[in-house]
Amino acid sequence: MIMTTTTTPAPRAGRREWIGLTVLMLPLLLVSMDVSVLYFAVPFISAELRPTATEQLWIFDIYGFVLAGLLITMGALGDRIGRRRLLLVGATAFGAASLLAAYADSTATLIAARAVLGVGGATLMPSTLALVRNMFHDAKQRGTAIGIWTATLTGGIAIGPVLSGILLEHFWWGSIFLINIPAMLMLLLLVPLLVPEFRNPAAGRFDLISAVLSLGALLPVIYGIKEMARDGLSTVRVLAIVGGLVVGALFLHRQRTRAYPMVDLALFRRPGFAGSLAVNLVAMFAIVGFAIFTTQYLQLVLGLSPLRAALWSLVPSLAVGGVAPAAAALAQRVERAYLIGAGFGIAVLGFVVLTRVTPETPLWLLLVGASVYAGGLVMVMSLVTELVLGAAPPEQAGVASALTESSSELGGALGMAILGSVGAAVYRREIVDGLPAGLPADAGAAAQETLAGALAVAQGLPADLADALRHAAAVAFTDGLHLAAYAAMAVMLLGAVTAVVALRGIRPADPTALAAEPTGPADTSLSSLSR
Repeated sequence: MIMTTTTTPAPRAGRREWIGLTVLMLPLLLVSMDVSVLYFAVPFISAELRPTATEQLWIFDIYGFVLAGLLITMGALGDRIGRRRLLLVGATAFGAASLLAAYADSTATLIAARAVLGVGGATLMPSTLALVRNMFHDAKQRGTAIGIWTATLTGGIAIGPVLSGILLEHFWWGSIFLINIPAMLMLLLLVPLLVPEFRNPAAGRFDLISAVLSLGALLPVIYGIKEMARDGLSTVRVLAIVGGLVVGALFLHRQRTRAYPMVDLALFRRPGFAGSLAVNLVAMFAIVGFAIFTTQYLQLVLGLSPLRAALWSLVPSLAVGGVAPAAAALAQRVERAYLIGAGFGIAVLGFVVLTRVTPETPLWLLLVGASVYAGGLVMVMSLVTELVLGAAPPEQAGVASALTESSSELGGALGMAILGSVGAAVYRREIVDGLPAGLPADAGAAAQETLAGALAVAQGLPADLADALRHAAAVAFTDGLHLAAYAAMAVMLLGAVTAVVALRGIRPADPTALAAEPTGPADTSLSSLSR
């Protein structure tokens, strides 16, 4: 085999690639929106389909569970059959499932449609990020593109409830799904024209057993963590997590022993890869785990309507919209590890502001604190995403993207479980001392469960007693918010130390350096695909 060496500069993306990036942001925006788009639709769905409490939970959760469980499988599949091809298949499935969900005439049909939406979402998310890695070879341009990708992902989650509320003001609940279809049709028309195909011709056969094992590892763990965050410890939830970890060990063993593994564990030995995934998990721990506190503060402490609360919650997203691209530009001059550490430091400042929030403080204080911590964490996420993709060979960009998004899902689930538990424990402890005298015992017991429970109890009480209970519950909730903010600060400081220690000196791989490595027939085929 003839060994070749080239040192040509990395090609810069042109107008076609940037327009292609814009098109790729469509499915990413819709997939991230579908995580939160049901928030306001539940009363309308319940009135028409009459789901049980368990069915209602599955309408909400099945999308996220399927999405998280299939990310690694779909990332590996895209590396083998082609990322653009998988994107188009996923867009077709996502559009068809959206149509089915919009006109679902039973709870079972809606749950099934949401599950297929999760399958489609699992194909779209790693495909879009992997294609960004393959389309933008210049390090500076790639950093900017990944920053736009990160901002779109986080923005979609924030936009979902607002768009849902606006649509439900004028149309029936199925409209929140129908908005997906025009975007997916546009994607099917434009992607073949603007986005080139990429795959790994040396990836080997797809391993179905590994795919089943990855699903059996991720799904029970994320399910168990999220259910504990919602309803506390139980034997079933602990067994789900333990079972998932056992299956995960079997998955890793299979990857070590196969000639063509679904996930090449050698990736984790590449400088900066494992450290970047860990840092990404820490960032998502805080940004997702603390979101429930800001949402409840807006709705339950300040008494805003769901739509007004959703509109105000857009402020942090709008405030930090340019952070990710700006961080990418700054990373051309400053060591990334220190920038990531600084991002965690900025997040700490945001949480410090949130420790000053009380039931009587003005709304702007909460928005400032949320904007500051969100800005710092978006900065972290965009930079570590670039490091993960830069550390992975281009032919493994699909599975690297999927691992990044899997760490995000796991970090978010852990954040909701741990920070939510901290806040709930403080609330239950503090509300006991704050309950007004003369409150009936059964009402006091209900008020001690949650802030929403206390407000529901207050509706049936005399005015003076109701006001006293509302105030005591709001104070107990903000005390819990404060301790959760302190816990998040501690985790952010840990993340900053981890970033500086594990990522110092690490830079995204230079495509010219990759080109200078010895290449054989497989690499020649890959380069021909990129053309």
